[in-house]
Amino acid sequence: MTAHVTAKIDLGALAHNVQVLKERTGGRKLMIVVKADAYGHGLVKCGQAAVNAGADYLGVALLEEAVALREGNVPGPILAWLNTPNDRFSECIARDIDLGVNSIATLKAISNAAYSVDRVARVHVKVDTGLHRNGVTLNDLPELIAALTKAQEEGTVKVIGVMSHFAYADEPSNPTIAIQIAEFKQAVDQLEAAGIELEFKHLANSAATLGLPETYFNMVRPGVAAYGVSPGEEVGQAVDFDLKPVMTLTAPIVLLKNVPAGSGVSYAHQYHTSADTTLALIPAGYADGIPRSATNKGPVLVGGEIRKVAGRVCMDQFVLDVGNLDVSLGEEVILFGDPSRGEPSVEDWATAADTISYEIITRIGPRVHREYLNNSW
Repeated sequence: MTAHVTAKIDLGALAHNVQVLKERTGGRKLMIVVKADAYGHGLVKCGQAAVNAGADYLGVALLEEAVALREGNVPGPILAWLNTPNDRFSECIARDIDLGVNSIATLKAISNAAYSVDRVARVHVKVDTGLHRNGVTLNDLPELIAALTKAQEEGTVKVIGVMSHFAYADEPSNPTIAIQIAEFKQAVDQLEAAGIELEFKHLANSAATLGLPETYFNMVRPGVAAYGVSPGEEVGQAVDFDLKPVMTLTAPIVLLKNVPAGSGVSYAHQYHTSADTTLALIPAGYADGIPRSATNKGPVLVGGEIRKVAGRVCMDQFVLDVGNLDVSLGEEVILFGDPSRGEPSVEDWATAADTISYEIITRIGPRVHREYLNNSW
């Protein structure tokens, strides 16, 4: 059976990227972020591949993602940092999953869960250094430190790390970066002054890992870069850092038809043929994660040439005007992949859809078949 859309996931490329990132940071510990189903690439498979390639840690947002890794028998340290008030704390602690702490309320929930399973919870303090999203502010940190110290004395919690997140790392010259580094150092100083031993200090995301060595501390936390995708134009292209695209998105031609000049194509006829031509129907749409905003703009490699989506992207399909290209029914087209092979890139689709590359890959939906290549186990 031929899948209507296939995401070909090159685990060898992922392993290569992990090793490149590890070498780049001069011996620092490396946490590979595999949240959001490993940015659409497949949580368990990519988590295992990253560990096999030398990742020291895996990072996820949600506790359920961490549990899924353990259920998939992925070994090694895992950190989950975004929780709901009544989340799966007990299950995570019992499975040796480290947790992020962003408030006294979260600390209380974790401490109670640790007590209920008779284990010590390992936690990383999440500090808000200027993103003003998740994390404890420097003003509130002393109160949290007092609570952490008490929880450590009671034997329910052990603080092993501190973390924060940048607002502008994809703009390497932005002045907020230095401010956030300074605030992070203040947080570290406050924690250590209270006698808390910090095994892990991590601030650098993908953009910072690639371009800001002063942010490395003793662990870095890249996400999108591990999948061979640039975190932003100002940082540089992935190829500039020897990073290889991990996902190639393909679909077959399922219908070819000849239409006359002036034919309107797809909903609301947002595209009209300029001459007598051949239209190719591609069974991929916004239900699969193809952005509707890429109507008339999304690049696709077909018959050896790049053609743009003709007309609106629909829920399950879109159309290409292939003109007189020599193509056949069932032939594979490539939406994005490796630009070194002449294929459109994830970044090309982000430009076409007026969004960021992160969104293009993470929105690839569950209907899309994942085919894993170059497994390391």
